[in-house]
Amino acid sequence: MESFGASKEFLFDSETAWESVGNGVQRQIMGYDDRIMLVKAKFETGGIGQMHEHHHSQVTYVVDGAFELTIGETTKMVKGGDSFYIPPHVMHGAICKEAGLLIDVFSPIREDFMKS
Repeated sequence: MESFGASKEFLFDSETAWESVGNGVQRQIMGYDDRIMLVKAKFETGGIGQMHEHHHSQVTYVVDGAFELTIGETTKMVKGGDSFYIPPHVMHGAICKEAGLLIDVFSPIREDFMKS
């Protein structure tokens, strides 16, 4: 696996760029090393996190907003204060029903995010 080192020890929101990933979604990488990564994902109402899977474990905290979230064969509504876990290689995706912010933690690091 390619090594990406580690982020700075302090990352400030005002100094960290947001990247548009399409479908009404932006992301901001807020810290990482080769084993773990923290990412903020901002969704507009109607924004779509396309169904996909990856080899990473993922835990997400819903800061605010409302999302129709599918993990595997199960779909539920989640809102601010909720969280969810996605095991490796399980299909998942989200439709934003009310503009919001997610905090994603991935292990290991999302290599594909580093190459964009």
